[in-house]
Amino acid sequence: MPNPEIRPFSDDAGEILVRGFLHVPANASGDGLILTHGAGANCQSPLLVALANAFCEAGMTVLRCDLPFRQSRPHGPPQRGSAERDQQGLKQAVECMRQMVAGRVFLGGHSYGGRQGTLLAATAPGLADGLLLLSYPLHPPKRPDQLRTAHFPNLQTPALFISGTRDGFGSIEELTAALKLIPARTQLLPIEGAGHELMSKRNAAELPQVITTAFGEMFGAE
Repeated sequence: MPNPEIRPFSDDAGEILVRGFLHVPANASGDGLILTHGAGANCQSPLLVALANAFCEAGMTVLRCDLPFRQSRPHGPPQRGSAERDQQGLKQAVECMRQMVAGRVFLGGHSYGGRQGTLLAATAPGLADGLLLLSYPLHPPKRPDQLRTAHFPNLQTPALFISGTRDGFGSIEELTAALKLIPARTQLLPIEGAGHELMSKRNAAELPQVITTAFGEMFGAE
């Protein structure tokens, strides 16, 4: 089987630069997936690279990209007030992907990146065909009263949540309760023993396949 092609990607046609790496499958399904990172990482994080490779092998065109805050700051968390621009960056990435594939476009992200995807989708319900949310940061660690769910009742986009059973940003029980606020179809896949980073040396070999399988079972073929 031919190897997928991985190449740097940059598009400045819109107001916000879209920058990252494009994974082009040898046998394309016609669907596309955008993957982005958490507050302390970039698009080269091992989790994103592993998932991009796995989804690409399954036939999806995958763009793993740096959020605008990371383009401005090579290190450190996003500065206060950067969320809106980061969401616009994701919107621009979806528009880029729509030009590259004829099928569905999914929006995925780890932690902060996934949360920005849900905030964007809640205000633009037709933008993406589905969401892949890796370690959604339900609340800050040890602050379960500070839930990040105010927009959940407005989320009309189907979403697959992947979360570790040892994630300090939200327990499986807390997530299960929170997902009841979302009117769209949702599924939650617990990863036993995983923390907020989700992937570790212990599960690195099988985790990408576990996630792509769950994704395929939820969204299937068009």
